Amino acid sequence: MTNLTRSILITGADGFIGSNLSIKLKEEENFRVLKFIRSDNLEKLSRLISKSDVIIHLAGENRPDDIIDFTKVNVDLTKYICDEVQEGGRNIPIVFSSSTQATENNEYGKSKLAAESILENYVLATKNTVTIFRLPGVFGKWSKPNYNSVVATFCFNIARGKDIHINNKTDIINLAYIDDIAIDIFNHLLNPRKGLSQGQVSRIYSISLDDLANQIFAFKNSRDNLITEQVGNGLSGALYSTYISFLPKDDFSYDLPSYGDDRGNFVEVLKTKNSGQFSFLTIKPGITRGSHYHHSKTEKFIVVKGAVRLKFRHLITQEVHEINLSDKNIQVLDTIPGWVHDITNLGNSDSIVMLWANENFDRENPDTIAEEV
Repeated sequence: MTNLTRSILITGADGFIGSNLSIKLKEEENFRVLKFIRSDNLEKLSRLISKSDVIIHLAGENRPDDIIDFTKVNVDLTKYICDEVQEGGRNIPIVFSSSTQATENNEYGKSKLAAESILENYVLATKNTVTIFRLPGVFGKWSKPNYNSVVATFCFNIARGKDIHINNKTDIINLAYIDDIAIDIFNHLLNPRKGLSQGQVSRIYSISLDDLANQIFAFKNSRDNLITEQVGNGLSGALYSTYISFLPKDDFSYDLPSYGDDRGNFVEVLKTKNSGQFSFLTIKPGITRGSHYHHSKTEKFIVVKGAVRLKFRHLITQEVHEINLSDKNIQVLDTIPGWVHDITNLGNSDSIVMLWANENFDRENPDTIAEEV
């Protein structure tokens, strides 16, 4: 890619996809973003086109108040852009966001198909470059509930304790995540194809409406049961990020269960379905906690504040062992099944110890047997 700065005009730059793409391109070197938004007039659009090296045409209507707006925005605006580029005499590549509904018999799909036809004829007449991305339902941060995304609607309502309505629970929908779409378009800008081409959507997910709703409810419930979903990647990860983006500001934070006594506090932070749980404990100066053993459970301790001593005794051999840990030398200590262990605060202020256990704590079967080291 050349080191020269390229001016990228984004129509619909204040919309859902446009806002995310604008931020993405601003993060990259050698791109200058020009924005055309809903409140701008055609005269401004003409000026922006004359300054552009690439046009990403995202502006569109999918739920207008008047059905004629499908034609005015999706079709007529596309024709206006093609005419302006052709009259300017420059080959300005156009990237157009169409929809998979272009093959369906509804007014929105028809308008998108008509816009595609205009672009195809434009390429035939001018030999200029056009890439058409037929997008499925796109979801992610800044999408509009009750407008362009069922995911947004579910996330918005569920985050606020509102009802959602599903007519056909088993219906399967195809989805693409906004960050993936932004990267797909960015990669296309780095490696454009001449003539008319179809843009490639790198990742499309399929899910039933019922499963979608249940997944988002699970995200909401995780604040109460502390059990996290598998949100590191894939569809569940993208849905989780989207759900979190819809939280009201007053709900950015939430309480955790804390169990305290004169020794300090024990706080449960996060549980997994099959990989244990995360907690932390505080220990007051001079206090010893623990004094128990486990048959199968094992834990990892990390001292994040203070200095502690951990003592161990083997249940069979009676062998003893001591280890000192502190925040001056961060280490991980494993508790070993079959060894009695305790932990003592050696400092003059509360110690804080982060803890991971390989299983969620079960109060009915705790696998924690009291015994002094």
